[in-house]
Amino acid sequence: MGDSISQNLKQLKSEISHNVTLVAVSKTKPKEAVLEAYAIGHRIFGENKVQEMTQKWEELPRDIQWHMIGHLQTNKVKYIAPYVSMIHSLDRVKLANEIDRQGARYRRVIDCLIQIKIAKEEEKFGFEPNEALTFLEQLRTNPMPNINIRGVMGMATFTPDSEQIKHEFSLLKTFFDQNKSAHNLEILSMGMSGDYPLALELGSNMIRVGSAIFGSRLPH
Repeated sequence: MGDSISQNLKQLKSEISHNVTLVAVSKTKPKEAVLEAYAIGHRIFGENKVQEMTQKWEELPRDIQWHMIGHLQTNKVKYIAPYVSMIHSLDRVKLANEIDRQGARYRRVIDCLIQIKIAKEEEKFGFEPNEALTFLEQLRTNPMPNINIRGVMGMATFTPDSEQIKHEFSLLKTFFDQNKSAHNLEILSMGMSGDYPLALELGSNMIRVGSAIFGSRLPH
């Protein structure tokens, strides 16, 4: 590993604005890699599997903020509800109900981002924009006291076509701009290792970066 993780992280932080939150995606990486980033002051890490995130939470310093960035099964919420800092992948009402229920159980208000489907790929998850708006409106009349919707998240199609990615990010930015005042949305989370510069150009204020910090992912 050497100094490469800390060097990559320092370089990345020097390139992004202070108002952009960097989630270091540590999925599949050993705890030593997380500790190397931690040692230079980074505290926000993203994982996509509940079991792996929980194991790291148990073994690593307690001031780390763990973000669940992967698709979340309803029956797994109970394992992360005691400690998760933010859930990026709130993509259906049934999941929202369970996060609210488990938040109440642990006497926590859990920060969440509504995942909106902007990609063309069938396997990508998320609310359609009109469904997300309906959900936000429903929360006004029927609030979930143990969920705090902080903003929206979206993942672009995995493609070398930068125009398509730009179009998809622009859709999410438009949704965010049109609804941020009415629904107190603060976070526009879009952009990963391959496309974060474009996401930042288009107004993202939270990026999820893994391989550009930690190197290529290890196979699970």
